[in-house]
Amino acid sequence: MTKKILITGGAGFIGSHLVAHFLNAGHSVICLDNFLSGSRDNIKPYLENSNFQLIEHDCSLPLPHKISNLDAIFHFATPASPNPFSPVSYMSHPVETMMVTSQGTKHLLDLARANNCQIILASTSEVYGDPLVHPQTEDYRGNVSCTGVRACYDEGKRFMEALSMVYHREYGVKTKIIRIFNTYGPRMRLDDGRFTINLVASYLNKTPFRLHGDMALITRSFCYIDDLVGGIAKVYESDAMIGNVINLGNPTEHTLSEALRIFESVIGAQLATVQVDVQSDDPKKRKPDIARAKEILNWEPVVDFKTGIKNTLDYYLSL
Repeated sequence: MTKKILITGGAGFIGSHLVAHFLNAGHSVICLDNFLSGSRDNIKPYLENSNFQLIEHDCSLPLPHKISNLDAIFHFATPASPNPFSPVSYMSHPVETMMVTSQGTKHLLDLARANNCQIILASTSEVYGDPLVHPQTEDYRGNVSCTGVRACYDEGKRFMEALSMVYHREYGVKTKIIRIFNTYGPRMRLDDGRFTINLVASYLNKTPFRLHGDMALITRSFCYIDDLVGGIAKVYESDAMIGNVINLGNPTEHTLSEALRIFESVIGAQLATVQVDVQSDDPKKRKPDIARAKEILNWEPVVDFKTGIKNTLDYYLSL
């Protein structure tokens, strides 16, 4: 049966992959995006699709017209990169980031309530801050600065989670919260500024790769986009996820030095590097506990980092 689905941030990296997934499944998709960090190229293949509709709008503002008969809302609108050197990072748009995770979230929760439909909210591993618990479980409450330079995103997402649970308890809104861990893959903007796409951009542009702090001590767990989309699709299909929160990420942990060496093994060369200061409030470790995802969704990622980063590089080399 054809479903009607609204995706905010549908022109972004993850959002555009969701657009493709649900269009390929035969559903009707509305993409709402103001292109602050999204890309028109990401949705260009779908503009002539009769099941696709683009609404160019900032969801922090009241919605431009009534959207009815929705079966699901995916709230994925927000800049996501912490890199202050990127023009599309939340560091470059802190006020907009806080507004889309607060006022924008309220608009979408009100819309879900009016449509009596589920709403899947894209939260983040950043709600755990610089964690004192490792790996991070959904029950861990985090170690987050509410006044630091990353607070616009970290606390914005924490507020988004809190507001969505208020709507679930007070109004019965069918909220589902996903905490996304370090996802990468095709369709990321080359100026996004996150670690994985910086590897690709440095290689393609023949520019030095920026080393932030001691990369032998900092860890991340990288999840390839196809794995993440598969997990999100299972969240969409699961009634057990209503009123629940879940980690989606790859539990295989790498130091950033290891990840750099893996990429260099793919390109068969060493990247030129330059040392820069570590970013304020940058978490030292990231590793999701995905026991809940395995139990509720029967989901776990299957793409290892070497395969995923090669697929990502091949995508940009093909453009």
